[in-house]
Amino acid sequence: MAVKLKKLKDQTIVITGASSGIGLVTARMAAKAGAKLVLAARSEDALRQLTNEIKQAGGQATYVVADVSKPEEVKRLAAEATSAFGGFDTWINNAGVSIYGKIEEVPLEDMRQLFEVNFWGLVNGSLEAVKHLKGKGGAIINVGSILSDITAILQTIYSASKHAVKGFTDGLRMELEMDEAPISVTLIQPAAIDTPYPIHAKNFMEREAKHAPPAYAPETVARAILHCAATSERDVVVGGGGKAMIGMNRWTPALLDQFMEKSFSKQEKADYPPRPLQQNGLDRPVGSLEERGNYPGHTRETSYYTEAATASSPKLRTALVLGAGAGVVLAAWLGKNKRANGTSN
Repeated sequence: MAVKLKKLKDQTIVITGASSGIGLVTARMAAKAGAKLVLAARSEDALRQLTNEIKQAGGQATYVVADVSKPEEVKRLAAEATSAFGGFDTWINNAGVSIYGKIEEVPLEDMRQLFEVNFWGLVNGSLEAVKHLKGKGGAIINVGSILSDITAILQTIYSASKHAVKGFTDGLRMELEMDEAPISVTLIQPAAIDTPYPIHAKNFMEREAKHAPPAYAPETVARAILHCAATSERDVVVGGGGKAMIGMNRWTPALLDQFMEKSFSKQEKADYPPRPLQQNGLDRPVGSLEERGNYPGHTRETSYYTEAATASSPKLRTALVLGAGAGVVLAAWLGKNKRANGTSN
């Protein structure tokens, strides 16, 4: 069955994790496009502030304080969308949190809690969305990561959760296609995005966490998400740098491992001490609206790769794929050349 998605201005969109970073930027951008919004997060103060901001600008929004790891609270979120706007057209599973540190030093209860949010929260949202969309059609958009395909050293359990998100999303998509359900299921895979993600993470390292370069603006992800709300896509990688790392993992995995061990592990540490361990978004809500994080370098405001990957022109998409492949070959050649000359990263 063909999937037909509405224009953004005609949609009601549910967004989890709406109080910061990607979720916050997506909510503001969707409101400007005319969509009605149902916003969810754990912080009522932040949600109330965002909802009032949208309404004062002439938009329509409501909110639900919800912990997505709890199925009953996800059901309340869907019920509020039905009560306020008669249902919804797109459900965006964006809520998530990370942990930094060596895997041997991270308590098992923290690993389990991360999976409760990142994986089971997304499962709860997806299954609730399917119940409401299977008859009428719409879009489910799951925010994974480039770490759905690779593993970032010192972010092992987060990477594992995003691998699980990809597996679930792909399986859900295939089953809905098999049932001929009119639902588009998309996996969004951001590279490093300059959001409060490192600040909100639970950090067991000796220094504050930060993104390794290159980092992209959250608007690059928001544009991709809203594109997929109106245009059916299987998956979208946000950030050419992230696409290159996925390519390296496929074609030169040993080289990527060396990069992670020798360079990336240093790049994701700031040059100042970490905040107190109890100040994290895994254990408690973060109460303020924050779009950007602590990335110290130049943030890339546009991903030309992603803009081209979501372009309507098949020729442009094909050229992009060929270009990305050439980049991977070049990276592999450079790696072999360095090793032949006795140099390393």
